[in-house]
Amino acid sequence: MLRRPALALALFSSIAFAHAQLPQAVAQALQQNGIAQDEIGVLVLRGDATVLEHRAGLPMQPASTMKLVTTLVGLERLGPAFRGRTELRTAGQVEDGVLRGSLYLKGGADADLSGEHIADMLRALRYDGIRRIEGDLVLDRGLFQPARIDVGLPPFDESPEAYYNVIPDALLVNKNMLQLDMRSTASTLQLRMHPELERVSVTSEMMLVDAECPQWENGWKLPETRREPDGRIKVVLRGTFPKNCNRSYGVNVLDRDDYVGRLVRQAWSDGGGVLSGRTITGATPPDARLLAAHVSRQLPELVRDINKPSDNALARTLFLSLGSLQADPVAGSLALPLAEESTFARADAAVRGWLRERQVDDTGFVIDNGSGLSRIERISARQMARLLQAGLHSPWAPEFQASIPIGAVDGTMRRRLQDSPAAGRARLKTGSLRNVTALAGYVPDANGVSCVFVAMINSEQSGNGRGRAVLDTLVDWVARSGAPAATAPLAP
Repeated sequence: MLRRPALALALFSSIAFAHAQLPQAVAQALQQNGIAQDEIGVLVLRGDATVLEHRAGLPMQPASTMKLVTTLVGLERLGPAFRGRTELRTAGQVEDGVLRGSLYLKGGADADLSGEHIADMLRALRYDGIRRIEGDLVLDRGLFQPARIDVGLPPFDESPEAYYNVIPDALLVNKNMLQLDMRSTASTLQLRMHPELERVSVTSEMMLVDAECPQWENGWKLPETRREPDGRIKVVLRGTFPKNCNRSYGVNVLDRDDYVGRLVRQAWSDGGGVLSGRTITGATPPDARLLAAHVSRQLPELVRDINKPSDNALARTLFLSLGSLQADPVAGSLALPLAEESTFARADAAVRGWLRERQVDDTGFVIDNGSGLSRIERISARQMARLLQAGLHSPWAPEFQASIPIGAVDGTMRRRLQDSPAAGRARLKTGSLRNVTALAGYVPDANGVSCVFVAMINSEQSGNGRGRAVLDTLVDWVARSGAPAATAPLAP
């Protein structure tokens, strides 16, 4: 029998051991996958008590778990009613169906803006009797400073055309994506492009080969964009494509001024309108009056679309919105007063200010674009855990937690933890780069008590599912922890 002092000492020793060392199953998984213990940082909290801590103070690459920082701070700083906003404005006058003056398309970090929304806004002009625009189409991206951070930026990886690599600006339509429909027979390849853009076409230099249709990307090469002397643009597909195969794929290969300008002109022409001027970039005059507008969905819906599928472009747009916009109950959002600082600097200050208000030490914390698609972003397991603790007490805790993928159910966690007690219970944001595997969120233990969970692996061996296997083992351990243990009766 254990007397009370002996029992207390045994419990204390058990807790201290748990804090100091990784669970045996996790240590074994690390060894089996060739990952060193000094390449993982972990912090698991049950309330204010530490369940497990390992290198928790070391700043590490978080990959897409950084989206939790962006979305929680976004909810708290901008509020759940926040909406990005796009406007059509003019300083000209309408006479007999003719707008005598330029048409300004003013971007406002509208994360939902699509070609259909542009067409709706232009339709509103026709309803007002405008049939001809005798002036320029002016694209206003001035909300973000600099307005085009994508220009001159080297590609993140070997797939710059892929959606996950889209860099936002304040006037991003359809995420600048062209949707290509590719249908082949044994001898021909038929192509279609959506949306239709004025004087833009798609053509193929691809070779049809005998290959499996599901592996069509093995022969894919970066498309080439050719500008013809008459101003036409051809998107040329290259590489190989399987015979008797149908596939649809989105590509980001057009300069966004071309994309937006030609989309607007095509939509205006399709409705019978005429636009006689050029397409240029510029600023909207302060006295320009509003002709039509579109607002995005409210922020909780966008936050869900950021975290569940891990959308980089949406996350980056929200991060820059922290440095450029304020919520407005009528318009959805309004631009912050002009400042000499860049939009990034103001967004960075907004995030750090929020952390410091909650007594989270930001030493070593680096936020680059708010999405985790970065080689320089850094956060420690302790900093992330404190943020997640704050998320439990946020006024917008239900909206924040509802945005996080559920193990074995949805989002980027839908195929994980299926045989674990964490299935259907744990809410975890994933993170993955070439040398990074991470998870952060909330894991209920065996008693149903929610634990804050953060684990990050920075290792060249973390790819090909190796890091994922380690972290899933750790989640499973937490989900099984806290079960009542049989104890001997205490001596009288």
